[in-house]
Amino acid sequence: MKDIVIISSSPRKGGNSDILCDQFMKGALEAGHKVEKIELREKTIHPCLGCGACEGTHRCVQKDDMAAVLDRLVSADVIVMATPVYFYTMSAQIKTLIDRTVPRYTEISGKEFYFIATAADGNEKALERTIDGFRGFTDCLEGVTEKGVLLAPGVWKKGEVTSTAAMDKALSMGRSA
Repeated sequence: MKDIVIISSSPRKGGNSDILCDQFMKGALEAGHKVEKIELREKTIHPCLGCGACEGTHRCVQKDDMAAVLDRLVSADVIVMATPVYFYTMSAQIKTLIDRTVPRYTEISGKEFYFIATAADGNEKALERTIDGFRGFTDCLEGVTEKGVLLAPGVWKKGEVTSTAAMDKALSMGRSA
């Protein structure tokens, strides 16, 4: 049994990337894994101040929800990062989360990662730079393994992803996590 944390950065409850998170979670639960979904829209996470105060303490001076989220990233075996694509990159919510890992990012090691991205643009290639952004983060971590990428292009309106093959792929990825 693996400990899986899913980070949903969709600002819309039931948005397309959020739906794929639920599908991944369903598959992972079917496979007997422990799964927690963290919905960033329900968290208060401020941008990094770049103050450097965390260098000695490994704690951020800001008092918001990030410390608890960072604890989960450090303790999980598997991390799923999901985002809607805005202007050909990840949402501000997940980028803010990534930036705020600075106090303890060296502890996010030996993890398996999955990336999920949804976009209105129908060209799958247009989503690749978003995944490159995630890889920029994981390239700074030790011993991580990218286990899967799910791209769902051509979904704009809330719920459109439910009629695509991405639903089965998310379920399958969760089952094989």
